[in-house]
Amino acid sequence: MRTEYDFSPLFRSTVGFDRMFDLLQHAAHGGVDENYPPYDIERTGEDSYRVTLAVAGFKPDDLNVVAQQNMLVVTGERRSRAEASGGEQQRQVLHRGIAGRSFERRFELADHVKVASADLADGLLTIELKREIPEAMRPRRIEVGSAGNNVLRGPQPQRQVEGQAQVA
Repeated sequence: MRTEYDFSPLFRSTVGFDRMFDLLQHAAHGGVDENYPPYDIERTGEDSYRVTLAVAGFKPDDLNVVAQQNMLVVTGERRSRAEASGGEQQRQVLHRGIAGRSFERRFELADHVKVASADLADGLLTIELKREIPEAMRPRRIEVGSAGNNVLRGPQPQRQVEGQAQVA
């Protein structure tokens, strides 16, 4: 039994969470063809991740990896074998068990996650991701002063702010 959740009441009282609600609705609906190609997502370090897709039969020219803002899109379109080999020889396939159909797989990325590299080896497409938080957004230590020091020195004289004279 599938339950539909209505997030519209939350849209009335929140600002800037649209992307999160879209992700929740997408996860609730699932998808018909969302299991091809199979993939793994791994955390390889504190700020690094790896996405591995099983793309047997695809060549590097058949695959396209595009990093957009907060989105990684991997597409694969396998050219026919006759087209790939120049049409030299016709093959008759008696059983096709290796999936080679076209696909598009989308991954939502968190803020500041960038694609570091993409490699194809042994039928596995490996995409390395790295979270790079800008220096301005990193936590920084704030020096704590002592309020007692100001009391001992007495009241501070008023200073003139540039362009404005302070009147006592």
